[in-house]
Amino acid sequence: MLLSGVTGDETYGPERAEHLVALLRALAARIGALDRRGRLLAATPELLRLLGTARSELFHYEVRLTYDTPEIAESRRIVEDATRSAPEPPFGEDEDLPWTRRDDG
Repeated sequence: MLLSGVTGDETYGPERAEHLVALLRALAARIGALDRRGRLLAATPELLRLLGTARSELFHYEVRLTYDTPEIAESRRIVEDATRSAPEPPFGEDEDLPWTRRDDG
Protein backbone atom coordinates (compact mmCIF):
# COMPACT_ATOMS: atom_id res chain seq x y z
CA MET A 1 0.00 0.00 0.00
CA LEU A 2 1.20 3.52 -0.75
CA LEU A 3 0.79 4.75 2.79
CA SER A 4 3.96 3.19 4.08
CA GLY A 5 6.62 5.37 5.71
CA VAL A 6 9.43 7.00 3.79
CA THR A 7 13.11 6.90 4.45
CA GLY A 8 14.56 9.01 7.24
CA ASP A 9 16.91 10.99 5.02
CA GLU A 10 17.04 14.71 5.54
CA THR A 11 16.41 15.88 2.02
CA TYR A 12 13.07 16.72 0.53
CA GLY A 13 13.41 16.50 -3.20
CA PRO A 14 10.81 16.31 -5.95
CA GLU A 15 10.43 12.53 -5.60
CA ARG A 16 9.63 12.77 -1.92
CA ALA A 17 7.15 15.60 -2.57
CA GLU A 18 5.44 13.47 -5.23
CA HIS A 19 5.31 10.61 -2.74
CA LEU A 20 3.59 12.90 -0.21
CA VAL A 21 0.99 13.98 -2.76
CA ALA A 22 0.34 10.34 -3.67
CA LEU A 23 0.13 9.44 0.03
CA LEU A 24 -2.48 12.15 0.65
CA ARG A 25 -4.49 11.11 -2.39
CA ALA A 26 -4.41 7.46 -1.28
CA LEU A 27 -5.57 8.52 2.19
CA ALA A 28 -8.42 10.55 0.68
CA ALA A 29 -9.40 7.64 -1.55
CA ARG A 30 -9.37 5.25 1.41
CA ILE A 31 -11.55 7.61 3.47
CA GLY A 32 -13.95 7.95 0.54
CA ALA A 33 -14.15 4.17 0.07
CA LEU A 34 -14.78 3.57 3.77
CA ASP A 35 -17.42 6.30 3.80
CA ARG A 36 -19.24 4.87 0.79
CA ARG A 37 -19.42 1.48 2.54
CA GLY A 38 -20.57 3.08 5.80
CA ARG A 39 -17.42 1.85 7.58
CA LEU A 40 -15.71 5.15 8.31
CA LEU A 41 -15.90 4.96 12.10
CA ALA A 42 -15.46 1.20 12.20
CA ALA A 43 -12.03 1.69 10.59
CA THR A 44 -10.79 4.04 13.30
CA PRO A 45 -7.58 2.08 14.11
CA GLU A 46 -6.63 1.90 10.43
CA LEU A 47 -7.40 5.57 9.90
CA LEU A 48 -5.36 6.59 12.94
CA ARG A 49 -2.37 4.68 11.57
CA LEU A 50 -2.76 6.17 8.09
CA LEU A 51 -3.28 9.65 9.47
CA GLY A 52 -0.18 9.27 11.64
CA THR A 53 1.92 8.37 8.61
CA ALA A 54 0.50 11.28 6.62
CA ARG A 55 0.95 13.69 9.54
CA SER A 56 4.58 12.68 9.99
CA GLU A 57 5.36 13.19 6.32
CA LEU A 58 3.49 16.50 6.24
CA PHE A 59 5.59 17.67 9.18
CA HIS A 60 8.78 16.80 7.30
CA TYR A 61 7.48 18.67 4.26
CA GLU A 62 6.62 21.70 6.39
CA VAL A 63 10.12 21.93 7.87
CA ARG A 64 11.90 20.99 4.64
CA LEU A 65 13.59 24.37 4.48
CA THR A 66 15.69 23.46 7.49
CA TYR A 67 17.06 20.41 5.69
CA ASP A 68 20.20 20.60 3.60
CA THR A 69 19.99 19.39 0.05
CA PRO A 70 23.25 17.95 -1.25
CA GLU A 71 23.86 21.22 -3.10
CA ILE A 72 23.30 23.34 0.02
CA ALA A 73 25.50 21.04 2.10
CA GLU A 74 28.30 21.38 -0.47
CA SER A 75 27.93 25.18 -0.55
CA ARG A 76 28.04 25.28 3.24
CA ARG A 77 31.18 23.11 3.24
CA ILE A 78 32.90 25.43 0.72
CA VAL A 79 32.10 28.52 2.79
CA GLU A 80 33.27 26.85 6.01
CA ASP A 81 36.51 25.71 4.35
CA ALA A 82 37.15 29.21 3.00
CA THR A 83 36.39 30.77 6.38
CA ARG A 84 38.80 28.44 8.16
CA SER A 85 41.59 29.01 5.65
CA ALA A 86 41.20 32.82 5.50
CA PRO A 87 43.98 34.66 7.35
CA GLU A 88 42.95 36.59 10.45
CA PRO A 89 43.21 40.37 9.98
CA PRO A 90 45.47 42.24 12.37
CA PHE A 91 43.85 43.19 15.68
CA GLY A 92 41.33 46.02 15.32
CA GLU A 93 41.20 46.15 11.52
CA ASP A 94 38.05 44.06 11.24
CA GLU A 95 35.96 45.89 13.84
CA ASP A 96 34.01 47.86 11.23
CA LEU A 97 33.31 44.87 9.00
CA PRO A 98 30.00 43.37 10.16
CA TRP A 99 30.57 40.03 8.39
CA THR A 100 33.75 39.45 10.41
CA ARG A 101 32.35 40.20 13.87
CA ARG A 102 32.14 37.24 16.15
CA ASP A 103 29.31 37.05 18.64
CA ASP A 104 30.72 35.27 21.68
CA GLY A 105 27.79 36.10 23.88
